[in-house]
Amino acid sequence: MQIRDIPFGTTDWKTLEPTRHAGDVGEALWRTRNFGPIRVRMVEYTPGYVADHWCEKGHILLCLDGELETTLADGRSFTLTPGMSYQVADGAEPHRSSAPKGARLFIVD
Repeated sequence: MQIRDIPFGTTDWKTLEPTRHAGDVGEALWRTRNFGPIRVRMVEYTPGYVADHWCEKGHILLCLDGELETTLADGRSFTLTPGMSYQVADGAEPHRSSAPKGARLFIVD
């Protein structure tokens, strides 16, 4: 990823209106900024959230609060707690997330 043509700026995430995305269970609330091809999000998963799809998009993801469980298509599973992150490339490893206790994440993709 190359970051170009973005002037210095700040984001007060609580002022951005969230968009709701239903999961198989629960929902994800996205507060999103787009900077050319780069999407930056603050995402909250409600307790019990289970994604409704396998994602193949690359991300850099930081867990801020709660607990995120991510399962890869090959069966491996990872749990992130506050201060932990993961990174995955576009098309590298399909992954599916859930948040039994809820979670708040910062994601760049």
